[in-house]
Amino acid sequence: MLLSINRVWRVTLPVPYLLSRLPGSINATSSRSTVDGIPQTMATKRKVARATSPIRPEPAKRPRQTELVDDSSDQSRAVEQYGYVQREFYPAEMSNERCKQYNNNELPRPIETLNRALEDTKLQRSQIAGGEAVVHWFKRDLRTTDNRALSLASAKAKSLGVPLVCMFIVSPQDYQAHLTSPARVDFELRTLEVMKADLAEKDIPLYATTIQERREVPGHMLHKFEEWGAKHIFWNIEYEVDELRREAKLVKRCLDKGVSFTAVHDDVVVPPGTLKSGAGKQYSVYSPWLKAWTKHLHEHPHLLEASSPPTPNPPTARKTFPTLFSSPIPEAPPNKYLPPETRTHLAHLWPAGEHAALTRLDHYLTTKASAYKTSRNFPATPATAMLSVHFSAGTLAARTAVRCAREANKPAQRLETGDAGLVCWISELAWRDFYKHILAQWPFVCMAKPFKYEYSGIEWDSSPQLFAKWCEGKTGYPIVDAAMRQLNTMGWMHNRCRMIVASFLAKDLLLDWRLGERYFMEKLIDGDFASNNGGWGFSASTGVDPQPYFRIFNPLLQSEKFDEGGEYIRKWVPELKGVMGKAVHDPYGRGAGAEAEKWGYPRMVVEHKVQRERALERYKKGLGRGTANLGGGVHN
Repeated sequence: MLLSINRVWRVTLPVPYLLSRLPGSINATSSRSTVDGIPQTMATKRKVARATSPIRPEPAKRPRQTELVDDSSDQSRAVEQYGYVQREFYPAEMSNERCKQYNNNELPRPIETLNRALEDTKLQRSQIAGGEAVVHWFKRDLRTTDNRALSLASAKAKSLGVPLVCMFIVSPQDYQAHLTSPARVDFELRTLEVMKADLAEKDIPLYATTIQERREVPGHMLHKFEEWGAKHIFWNIEYEVDELRREAKLVKRCLDKGVSFTAVHDDVVVPPGTLKSGAGKQYSVYSPWLKAWTKHLHEHPHLLEASSPPTPNPPTARKTFPTLFSSPIPEAPPNKYLPPETRTHLAHLWPAGEHAALTRLDHYLTTKASAYKTSRNFPATPATAMLSVHFSAGTLAARTAVRCAREANKPAQRLETGDAGLVCWISELAWRDFYKHILAQWPFVCMAKPFKYEYSGIEWDSSPQLFAKWCEGKTGYPIVDAAMRQLNTMGWMHNRCRMIVASFLAKDLLLDWRLGERYFMEKLIDGDFASNNGGWGFSASTGVDPQPYFRIFNPLLQSEKFDEGGEYIRKWVPELKGVMGKAVHDPYGRGAGAEAEKWGYPRMVVEHKVQRERALERYKKGLGRGTANLGGGVHN
């Protein structure tokens, strides 16, 4: 459900900034940085008894040893101390009571604020004159193919007889606030190079620039609109809170300047708020939502129709905007810098642009998709489409993928029947829409609160050491370590492994799932807030339609079931390359300890059986405290 998707390279430093913020870290600081600092405001401390060591030897002929970790550091409220809430950008953590106000429709949702701004200004915007140019603002829709807002902008420009101008803003502070990974920034910038060339063939300029202060982005845009004589601006809606609130204000600011700002639903197949239950409420369970989604698409086939590509500008556009055609694509900001060798590595792994996306989609649908249902859970097998980076950056529309999959589903050409592999793949694509709908209806999930905010009372352990071992793939659980090393090397992880490592962090290490959610965003090249948050909530049992809290993955059983031969483990954990048979899943417990120790592979940092019982107890207690305005905590 976490959608996204052998030389070793590191995408970023192996131990993230987060580690320096964990209590007990030697790098912890109380100062605030203007770029990446997080204030260490101390909330009211919760007195808890020190737990006894969670490590117990398993009774066996050869006792299994685990690596003891000191968790004795003093802790306070985790939300700000760990950096879940970046206080240089956002207010303190929201209370449970305020979450209830959203649920009770007592607070306007950001999507409602935007819709109201568009509705209130509809008449005035329709009366605005043509101007000297029409602008399309690229954001998370980096393609010219099947792009709703770009197509409308091009049609408007053609009807007015004026040029179309495209723009993209690089905002280092937005990248930092939204935890965008350096790998993702690199992919975006490489894609912009491809797009600039494609648009130039149609005499359409692409203006891209860096604005250091995020609050200055709207003002800079308005200045450029005036400079270009643009009176009509088009853009595709993003459903995160920051973006919705900013665009709601921009609608009115543009109108004050005599500019029409037009918002378009493009990032999802079915717009949020469209699907409602028989009681008129938004769905929060996937299965009935999927049935409604499928039914709605069959009843409204236009939602899957492709948008026309932009038509060429008049050749005079090059004389009107000469500097825009010659302007370069910006470099990555310092806070998202990658060394040249890493950029080369990523470019090889993840070719940028819509042409690469469409090629990959076509290849997958014609060669692998039919086997998806039976092969998708095995990480050693290249059975998944690995298109998540393209959905995330918008180099491929989810609409395009669903339409093409339906067309490939012959002879049925349906979404819910026919080829089992294609039907399953379409249903997995739908999860992306589902999580976007959840984000729009329950915006507090974008504010460091779990969908099930009553789970805010769960006490989490605090251990910078354990978290570092999880991040670096040194937990002593081979399947977990292989997955984390794949993430650190590729900026991507197989979906089954995402669920395994997420469950392990929350329910074996008993560390706050938001640590993992943030680490993923800071590493993933396909990082998408809604899907990442939804997936972590599912695995940690705190999110929308999650697995029950008492369902706890056994990492050893997961390893044996989904990497039976150990190929995936041996690829990513070279210390175990010489361990044969089933011992590769548990070298110290199955007679291969000498080989593992020889090459420096660690012992298990915790005992699953013991940690499972602790997790069950912790979740039960947390539910009992769920109605309090605790907002999360840590346990020593």
